[in-house]
Amino acid sequence: MRALVLRADAGEAKLQVEDVGEPSPADGDVLVQSLALGVCGTDRKLAQRLPRTAAGRESLILGHESLGRVLEAPAGSGLRAGDLVAGIVRRPDPQPCAYCAAGEFDMCDNGGYVERGISGRDGYGAERYRVESDYAVRVDPALGLAGVLLEPASIVAKAWERVERLAPRQPGRVLIVGAGPIGLLAALLAVQRGHEIHVLDRVASGVKVRRAEELGAVYHAGPGTVPGGFDVVLECSGALEAEAVGWASPSGVVCLLLPRLPAGGVPLGNRAVIGTVNSNRRHFEQAAAALLAADRPWLDGLLGPLVPLEDWRLAFDVGPDAIKAVIDLGVDDTL
Repeated sequence: MRALVLRADAGEAKLQVEDVGEPSPADGDVLVQSLALGVCGTDRKLAQRLPRTAAGRESLILGHESLGRVLEAPAGSGLRAGDLVAGIVRRPDPQPCAYCAAGEFDMCDNGGYVERGISGRDGYGAERYRVESDYAVRVDPALGLAGVLLEPASIVAKAWERVERLAPRQPGRVLIVGAGPIGLLAALLAVQRGHEIHVLDRVASGVKVRRAEELGAVYHAGPGTVPGGFDVVLECSGALEAEAVGWASPSGVVCLLLPRLPAGGVPLGNRAVIGTVNSNRRHFEQAAAALLAADRPWLDGLLGPLVPLEDWRLAFDVGPDAIKAVIDLGVDDTL
């Protein structure tokens, strides 16, 4: 079968489609036919550097934003052949920290975890893969191809979970920084919570602006147009952390979804600044419910370009109007 493989070649990273062996039962009790693979900034960064693999290996099958169809599943797993699923990315440390031991492996303290398609373990970017039933999340067939958004939506669901521990739950003013897939999904979940939404990005027109305005958001083209005083700021661009702190109200909450320490000497006052990465099964399930409640044509409008596996490069080199590039494994035209 074919897979998208990153390997070390003469000391340099090389990404290509290769023929690989069938997945081992040791990788999980559920056999999945891969349908689609989302491509994000993490994948693009990985393609430019040597793979972080398990000991003794020099290659890594990429892919952590998955959508597949179950081929085989054991009795009692809650899954059956034909179900659509997405695979959870992180696995806990075998020598668990307190968080991993409690099932909160996305909060791992000691760094001994692995992440499928990112570090230490092959991902979902093969025509078939295996996944443990505890780490396979069912996707409602009504979502179709938009089910490939489940993993990035789970990151956003976790961010909102953490924000709501600190921020008032009544509707407030929310600023989303960045109109990429994470930012627009963050805005979607904010709308579902009844907040007043503002979205900031550098583009002045195009599909990102349309998707934001379709949600009812106020769109701001460039940092100089943002008024400030927001109850919640979700920084989803990885570029304006310090500014994000300044845009929050004096007692607001700032969540960095691509977390780095803010620079620039912005006084914190009573603001709360948190970072968040990764997600666990609870967040995947929250994301599945949020996507199912969304407008399907709007979700479909986030997808593209859609390219076959042999043309994977087109998903890694996209223009400014692309939101979520997707690799189509070409086995199901009913989505």
